[in-house]
This record gives sequence, structure tokens and C-alpha cells, in this order.
Amino acid sequence: MTSVHDEIAVQQAEITRLLFHHVHAPVTGTHFIRGVLPVPGPPSVIRIVMGEASAYAPNELIAYEIPLRWGDESATAQDITALLRTLVTDTRIYSSERISQVMGMLLVRVDPSAPEAPTLTTDDRAFGILRYFAQPWTEESPSPLLRGFCFLGQDRLRLYVNVAEAAAATAVDVRPSRATTALLASLPSLLDEEQYWTEDDSDPHCTHVLNLTDW
Repeated sequence: MTSVHDEIAVQQAEITRLLFHHVHAPVTGTHFIRGVLPVPGPPSVIRIVMGEASAYAPNELIAYEIPLRWGDESATAQDITALLRTLVTDTRIYSSERISQVMGMLLVRVDPSAPEAPTLTTDDRAFGILRYFAQPWTEESPSPLLRGFCFLGQDRLRLYVNVAEAAAATAVDVRPSRATTALLASLPSLLDEEQYWTEDDSDPHCTHVLNLTDW
């Protein structure tokens, strides 16, 4: 994997790590994050899947494709959260050239400069302060690197993990009700087990899928 792809993977993983608490805590109102999809780059973008807390069906979800560079600056998780808060409460109709579909979901390609400028709330800034001390940055990245995730059903979660020499992530499907500590600890060695490999032509965010739902 080239250094460019590596930088994109690390940035996607960092955004994922800082946003997945919104699986439980709404971004605003009844809008929750139901997935973070790592788009193979360049360009450097990420897709945030939004929906109700009980939403799992593709027609109940909207994926927002957001650039990870805004002008000369890298977008932070707080920037993206504020932008999402604006997007899900914005009643404007997007131009047709910015709307398509991915994995059965509506896909909206977002120009961060188009919506009314998102603003960070006091709680956003307070959360940033608390996270700075509670989740300190470290040079050593976890392995495998989690680049994204997506709920595919009430008891089916797709993890997007980074594998060396691949621009796109490898997808790993697990059942949260059965994802034991043993499974998670064995995951690095299971990534090479081709007996679990399967294809999902509807998902452009991965090279292949590792089906561990019955492991």
C-alpha cells in the first residue's frame, strides 16, 4: 500500500474511532450514526451513514460522502459532527448530480462549503477536552486498524479493517450477540483464512468479506 493510501487509511481510522460513540448518542435529535464507510482513495473522503437508532434497512439510511480535507485543513471528528448536525436538519433538496446510491442506501456527496457554516457547540468543545485526556494519542496503531463499520442488520455488524498492501479495506461480518473476546482476539489470524472469504459486489468499500457470523 502506498504512503498516500496509508495516510488515508489512518485518517479514516481516526475519524471512525472518534465518531463511533454516536451509535448510542445521537448526533442530534433522533439521528444516529449507523455506519462509517472507508472509501478507497485518493481522493480522501469518508461516508457517514445516518438513520434512526432502530434503522437497519438500506432504504431507512442515508450515506453522506464528506471530504477529509476542507481547503488547506484536515477535517476533524468535531468538524464532521457539526456538519452532520447541519445536514440532517437541512430541508434543502440536493442537486441530482450529487445524489446516487451505494449498498442500497441513498448517497449524498457533500460540499462542506455549501451548507450553512456548521458551528461547534459548547458540549462539542467540552467533549473534545475530555477525550484529549481520556483517549491520548499514541504512535502505535492497533492491529488490525479499524477503518469503518456498518450495521447490516439488527445482529449483523460489518467491520472494515486495514490489511497491508491493499488500498481498500477487508470487511469482516460478525454477530454482536456472538462476538466473544476469543473471536476478536483471533481476528488478526483469521484474516488470511480463505475458507471464510465471500464476495459482496454491492459494497465498493472492501476487497472481500470475511464472514464470521457463525464462528
